[in-house]
Amino acid sequence: MTTDQLRQAVASTSVRHALSKVPEVTVYFWITKVLTTGMGEAASDYLSHRLGPIIAVGLGGVGLAASLALQFFVRRYAAWIYWTAIVMVSVFGTMAADVLHVGLGIPYVVSTTIFAVTLAVVFAIWYATERTLSIHSIYTWRREAFYWVTVMTTFALGTAAGDMTAMTMGWGFFASGVLFAVVIAVPAVAHWKFGLNAIAAFWLAYIVTRPLGASFADWMAVPHSRGGLGLGFGPVSLGWTIVILGFVAYLAISRKDVDSGESQFV
Repeated sequence: MTTDQLRQAVASTSVRHALSKVPEVTVYFWITKVLTTGMGEAASDYLSHRLGPIIAVGLGGVGLAASLALQFFVRRYAAWIYWTAIVMVSVFGTMAADVLHVGLGIPYVVSTTIFAVTLAVVFAIWYATERTLSIHSIYTWRREAFYWVTVMTTFALGTAAGDMTAMTMGWGFFASGVLFAVVIAVPAVAHWKFGLNAIAAFWLAYIVTRPLGASFADWMAVPHSRGGLGLGFGPVSLGWTIVILGFVAYLAISRKDVDSGESQFV
């Protein structure tokens, strides 16, 4: 490759990053992502108990549709728009996984398998269509659609997997949280030490963020009789929301997650 070709390639990459509809993958991304999973878990349970499953799912669906419509409408990544969509995916993804178990009586082992297969199919179609699964390629409408379908599926899969370890396997919420805290480090170590493909490492870690955050949120919310702290789903949801707002405000002002050069799992 000549010097001119190299410069053109670098310039092209910079343009794609500038057009990206998703944030750079920094430590702030991972912290905020885990927080949204816990908040979504607690909020979903709180709304279902207070309003009833049907109304809660309906409101969650409307909120998800509105947030995604806004995300697709804007031309550039905006922290508050993107993370609002992620929060609504978290809330509705939890409800989707719970409907299979609570509403239809499908065991968590089965629903976890269903969502895992669904995710594999989504990845296969995405790659066959676009020849990449990199989140840094999210600058066309079609790729963004694939991205959000994938995100939704990972949330449902993570919810089912977390409930499977906590309840079906009887490990409890705190032990499940510790388990997934260890598991999420595996793709990072495999990437940095053993050369695991960066895109594969990213998506493996991304999937685990869901049961990691949700398990600790459940542990904080459920009563002592279920091995939790007994704080309640409402207070836990509110507390995690306040922390999320703080992080998103910081990101919106500092722009630490916009082409920062600190990206991990490219």
